[in-house]
Amino acid sequence: MGADAYPRYKWRGSNPRAWDNIALRRAMELRKPLAWFVGVSPGVYDPIFPVWLVDEEPSEQQFVVALDDLMRDQWRSDLSTRTPFDPVRRYALATVRVRLHQRVFRDKVLLAYDSQCALCRLRHRALLDAAHIKEDTAGGQPIVPNGVAMCAIHHRAFDADVLGIRPDYVIEIRADVLAEQDGPTLRHALQGLHHELIVLPRRRAERPSDVLLEERYERFRAAG
Repeated sequence: MGADAYPRYKWRGSNPRAWDNIALRRAMELRKPLAWFVGVSPGVYDPIFPVWLVDEEPSEQQFVVALDDLMRDQWRSDLSTRTPFDPVRRYALATVRVRLHQRVFRDKVLLAYDSQCALCRLRHRALLDAAHIKEDTAGGQPIVPNGVAMCAIHHRAFDADVLGIRPDYVIEIRADVLAEQDGPTLRHALQGLHHELIVLPRRRAERPSDVLLEERYERFRAAG
């Protein structure tokens, strides 16, 4: 990612006349949309379409990538005044960059958790999120140890401090919610998880950070 918030895509090798580089250059000249396969893990890629190549930086052996039509059109219309950016454009490009990071973050977290909710084991990928332990708005990084795979209901409950996860991976439900009387969703989806263990990734390096969990758990305790 460049300082201008545009991603870069490296040449194939160092020869500007290599076939792949010529093809990419031609697509850039014709302003053709391309599919970009972003690496999530070895052998696993997340396709992003459409993207456009909007410029080339031969000294760095790379192309400049626009992730949407706003970025594409803005690059060409603002060549002479690209720096400093106006506030509206800075916000728009930052939003696109965050969207890309969060998409890759979700894919990596779901892959680590075998595409299941760490709390209830729901395996419908379309209903799963990558919940931040330390929220991105608080400086949390989009890395797997800062994430837990959760279904939508548990993600919302986690964000609302209805449930917490201790550093030893034990789930706790807030006391007032445990005392409530309601239907089966409350009993099974929330109250029934109290003092259960979350499902953990097989790889130790992908497990939730105990430091981040401790920080988040203290917030949960304060809310109760």
